[in-house]
Amino acid sequence: MFRTRVNEQISRLTTLPLSGIEAQVAAKRRRWLDRHPRPPGARPTPRAAFDALFFEYLGLAAGDLRVLREDEDTIVWRSTNACPTLEACSHLGLDTRVVCRAAYEKSTQAFVSRIDPRLRFLRDYQTIRPRRDSCQERIVRVDFEQMMRVAIREARESRREGNKGYGAVIALGDEIIATAHDTAVTDRDPSRHAEVNAVRAAIARLDETDLCGCVLFSTCEPCPMCSSLAVWANLSAVVFGASIAETSARGKARITIPAAEVVARSPVLMEVHSGVLASACLALY
Repeated sequence: MFRTRVNEQISRLTTLPLSGIEAQVAAKRRRWLDRHPRPPGARPTPRAAFDALFFEYLGLAAGDLRVLREDEDTIVWRSTNACPTLEACSHLGLDTRVVCRAAYEKSTQAFVSRIDPRLRFLRDYQTIRPRRDSCQERIVRVDFEQMMRVAIREARESRREGNKGYGAVIALGDEIIATAHDTAVTDRDPSRHAEVNAVRAAIARLDETDLCGCVLFSTCEPCPMCSSLAVWANLSAVVFGASIAETSARGKARITIPAAEVVARSPVLMEVHSGVLASACLALY
């Protein structure tokens, strides 16, 4: 049975682009959750998502997953289960860091987000087989409201400097990687939106142009330029407060194409979540 799964994975890796595998896996995992909804009143904790993914969906044994640390907001573990992807990559001479990130990180997040988008799945690509004897992964709860409060502070700083009052934060799990605000006026550069500045700061901090796993928080729904940049940076999610429609109704000159529409027309798997501290964000404009 395991050999059959390895051969199936070899076939997928040789016939489909990694993005195609990612889309297939994400859709399959979402369908499974739709058929197996969480019990009413079940608390969406990191442990609950961990159990649902590995024991209910994948059918792994507890001995395959050694939990290293756990609390109400975090679960960290190491996986040693027999893995068809690991074997297929070994057979084909592929790097598991590339394959797992491109095909299985966001598709796993799609499963976790269906339980609660505030739960974020992250993999340590320095501790991954066959480079190590196990794969280290975690699920953390991210406080969306707290991240947005930081973005709001950035927006207020923007106004103090004479700019237009937009703020953005990029986080990897519960760690803030970059904060920024718009500087289009003071820099005399119309491209310097808060999200652009945040993406550039995150890339400089991580020394990595692929921001898979990161979440962008913005006080206002990203414009089409910034939504497109989020796509090209391969962010995992965009979370905003006030919408383009709301700020446009207040006389802000915006291109009224929703971020979700830009993402839907793109080649990447990316979540878009709206309305976080919406009133506080809208009050900025």
